[in-house]
Amino acid sequence: MKLRIFQMEFNPFSENTYIIADDEGIAAIIDPGCLYQDEQQHVLNIIQKNHLSLQRVLLTHCHIDHVMGCKFIYEKFGLLPEHHEVEKSMLANANVQGQFFGIDCPKPPAAKNYLIPDSNISIGKIEFQMFHTPGHSPGSISFFHEPSQTLFSGDVLFQGSIGRTDLPGGSYEVLMQSIYQVLLPLGENVTVYSGHGPKTTIGREKNYNPFLRK
Repeated sequence: MKLRIFQMEFNPFSENTYIIADDEGIAAIIDPGCLYQDEQQHVLNIIQKNHLSLQRVLLTHCHIDHVMGCKFIYEKFGLLPEHHEVEKSMLANANVQGQFFGIDCPKPPAAKNYLIPDSNISIGKIEFQMFHTPGHSPGSISFFHEPSQTLFSGDVLFQGSIGRTDLPGGSYEVLMQSIYQVLLPLGENVTVYSGHGPKTTIGREKNYNPFLRK
């Protein structure tokens, strides 16, 4: 079963939103950051053009840039977000986060389900492992598809960088533990789709990421 990935960059934070699907078109959206009307239309175009059936909304974490499109997705598809339970208050306070950055964020709906780390989740015929990878945010979850060696890391690991840890609930020490104890052991051939920036691999980051070469 092939994993299909559609990557989009949205909102003032240049956040990566992903639609993932199996080869029968059963799909999920990861971190819908589509704030503006043209961004929302782009999501709809991808779904329609590729004959996808959107079934789930998965959040790696609930910082404002990753949830700006949750209300839109709910209004269009009736889908509620799913995330780690400790991110509940952060999602509920998205408008407060927006005020801090001078952005009007549509209030996201409350979660349908809470994701349980160290368990699996299915998108159609595709199954992902979920790992708790805190440090950038207390309830950060990374999604790993072992057959294709594909990881959606949220804001934990980037090409040449790592997630910031100066926001509420952040911890540099905890973030590095998540990277070294959870992500790097997945193997150098794993492709990493991050919350910002281009995709990378575990091997590339082990060799060239300055935060991992100290």
